[in-house]
Amino acid sequence: MSEAVSPPPLQSGLTEWEETTVAETVARAPERPETADVQRLYTPLDAEPGTRNLEQHYLDQLGFPGQFPFTRGVQPTMYRSRFWTMRQYAGYGTAAEANERFKYLLAQGQTGLSVAFDLATQIGYDSDDPRAAGEVGQAGVAIDSLRDMEALLAGIPLDKVSISMTINAPAAVLLAMVIVAGERQGVGAGKLRGTIQNDILKEYVARGTYIFPPGPSLRLAADAMAYCAQQVPRWNAISVSGYHIRDAGSSAAQEMGFAIANALAYIDAVLERGIGIDDFAPQISWIFNTQNNFFEEAAKYRALRRLWARIMRDEYCAQDPKSMMLRTHVQTGGATLTAQQPLNNIARAGFQAFASVLGGIQSMALSCYDEALALPTEEAQATALRTQQIIAHEIGVTETIDPLAGSYYVEAMTDRLEAEARELIGRVRDMGGSVKAIESGWMQLQIADSAWKQQQAVESGEQIIVGVNKYQTPDEERPVGIFRPDSETHRTQISRLEKLRAGRDPESVQSALSALNAAATAPASPANNLLPPILAAVRAEATLGEICGVLRQVWGEYQPPTVI
Repeated sequence: MSEAVSPPPLQSGLTEWEETTVAETVARAPERPETADVQRLYTPLDAEPGTRNLEQHYLDQLGFPGQFPFTRGVQPTMYRSRFWTMRQYAGYGTAAEANERFKYLLAQGQTGLSVAFDLATQIGYDSDDPRAAGEVGQAGVAIDSLRDMEALLAGIPLDKVSISMTINAPAAVLLAMVIVAGERQGVGAGKLRGTIQNDILKEYVARGTYIFPPGPSLRLAADAMAYCAQQVPRWNAISVSGYHIRDAGSSAAQEMGFAIANALAYIDAVLERGIGIDDFAPQISWIFNTQNNFFEEAAKYRALRRLWARIMRDEYCAQDPKSMMLRTHVQTGGATLTAQQPLNNIARAGFQAFASVLGGIQSMALSCYDEALALPTEEAQATALRTQQIIAHEIGVTETIDPLAGSYYVEAMTDRLEAEARELIGRVRDMGGSVKAIESGWMQLQIADSAWKQQQAVESGEQIIVGVNKYQTPDEERPVGIFRPDSETHRTQISRLEKLRAGRDPESVQSALSALNAAATAPASPANNLLPPILAAVRAEATLGEICGVLRQVWGEYQPPTVI
């Protein structure tokens, strides 16, 4: 009769601890209900390979910074050599007003610019369009023409300061404006540094600033990526966004999985244009959303890098390590900000920023403490920037690389998030890809269900939000000032448009718009990229609304499915 095999010492000790010490303690002091979904204790049983060779497991799962699978960071020395780019999100009113705010932030030590556009610009309407009434210059800067773009970037050296633009449906048009503005500054397209978000697919599921149906929109985004790969090599032609998916209510794993699924749709479309994977994949950048679950958020960035590297190497056969690097900008969670006790948002954003740095991000903006009330004031923007500078210089977190590595909890969470995101990517692929998943409403429904569960947790008190459902201040008075853009912005923009139209050559404008119409009507192909005719229209001083109006005539506007 064979002897019974004893459990390994660690497993045996863990079981004994739970059945004796823990059981006695819990009987006296029950654990908080909100801890139920998190394992009580993480040990090497959760984070190590068991009987596998420990060193090989380390090399497979973690590796070294700057090397595949990039779990520990995309740069060999990370913040020991240079900090992340500090790039506060800003823009309001006219181009001249936004330019002043940008110069203020650069003077405070900001190292890059991140442009917010007003709603009219985001959905391709000129400021004098009746549908733009009430929105001009309110949520961001109003850009109607090349002249506005030149005013926005006046005095900013485009070959030295990188420009990130949160623009999606008309991203190709705004990119063309930057290219021509650079030419007029004497900075050729090859020297421009920056990013257009250009991630239209997430607009259909999370944010809503779409214009055209998904198919034509994907074509326009892929054309911009293909053009930049060949003509604007230092420009990131897309910043795939998990940020807005998360702010819409997704889980961390959904943010990861749906963002990567969308990225694969863009990659497949660019490959169809005859561009090699290593010729454009290094120009793919990302933006994600750091929220309040500190360790999950840090683990998320580690898992994202590893998952992306494996997909690019193993499925797309990328050879260039830069194609496998997931380089990301981060914005702290706008949806986590509260209008109640708004100064608490400074702490929220600070902890979120700290988690982001521990996760190894490349660029960051903090959502300002007053954003739940209005556009940020200069004081709020400066406080957000100072928070980043304190993390960089004062608390020692940047001295070593990936300091959370080896934490049983963090490594187990990194593995879990990677597995959950990969499973979601597989489900989207089984449906035929992101466009099909969006057109069916499935992706939207997954996010809506997650958002509903989160809201139920807050309303029931299961999830405590300080100042909202606990620790409220009776008769609270708002302790912060409110910033409002100039109400004259609308009239100023209309006047600028009138002068523009009176002084340009109408025949050149019409000729350029007709050529764009013909290109958009013809099928997509490597020889029929839409960026050249859009550039020609911008040089002729056609407006944003006129260019997007041509595309509306050809492609129509998107009508979303009803999600029940």
